[in-house]
Amino acid sequence: MNQTTPAKPAITFRLSKAELVLVFITMLWGGTFLIVHNVMTVSGPMFFVGLRFAAAALFVGLVSARALPGLTFTELKAGMLIGVTIMLGYGLQTMGLQTISSSQSAFITALYVPFVPLLQWLVLGRRPGLMPSVGICLAFVGLMLLAGPEGGALHFSEGELVTLVSAVAIAGEIILISRYAGSVDVRRVTVVQLATASALAFLMIVPTQERLPDFSWLLLVSAIGLGAMSAVIQVAMNWAQKSVSPTRATLIYAGEPVWAGVVGRIAGERLPGVALIGGLLIVLAVVVSELKIRRRDEARDEQEEAAPL
Repeated sequence: MNQTTPAKPAITFRLSKAELVLVFITMLWGGTFLIVHNVMTVSGPMFFVGLRFAAAALFVGLVSARALPGLTFTELKAGMLIGVTIMLGYGLQTMGLQTISSSQSAFITALYVPFVPLLQWLVLGRRPGLMPSVGICLAFVGLMLLAGPEGGALHFSEGELVTLVSAVAIAGEIILISRYAGSVDVRRVTVVQLATASALAFLMIVPTQERLPDFSWLLLVSAIGLGAMSAVIQVAMNWAQKSVSPTRATLIYAGEPVWAGVVGRIAGERLPGVALIGGLLIVLAVVVSELKIRRRDEARDEQEEAAPL
């Protein structure tokens, strides 16, 4: 009896359409840090965040006008919860950008990479698998190298501390999006979360005693431009994370400080060698995760083909 030995499947590094979308928005996200850092010279953080997400909510609302009347209670609840994390994440991050550089902010913000599986473990009891854990560890080490541009340990100032807290909020946002992505309409829930983030940011102007800014073209153009980008990013995240796991999505988002570093370099910032090594470790973390997912899918396909009819 002769049996044909199946050919050993080749290892591929192709990304799905949803994953490619996440890579693209990560590039956009990385480019926003320098813009916000410059806007902080003419506006307070909460007013700018409120204006930015008001513009984003308006953009998505206009495009999704026909779908809005079908809003459900679940979509309202999901949008409001996600909106709270968006306001905290972006609000605290923007507050930190008043006193720290755009590259430094991006590096510290990216610490949400290990926060996502840790929060899932602590809150949901979902322990990450072996290979995702390896990827997370690699990303964490890489981000530590990137977060210390001078090659030393992190010495947290007030701006760095609030940025670190913002990373926890962003991790919560990713988990909530994945929790509700499969049971809500992307357009409706995105409008709710953006509007919620905008309203809460404007409300925070009172307790923070933030002074309202004078008219500035830099403020107006940046708010509208970043509002459009935020709309694209939030819609894309809600859509893509229907099929991409939180851990996988987080590893893709880990490329954000690399893109922020590229933009910062174009603007005149220079990354030392240790930061470049950190960026390489982040890319390696994504590759490790990709190898795990591909091999699992291929093994399942082989078992199905070999099963008797």
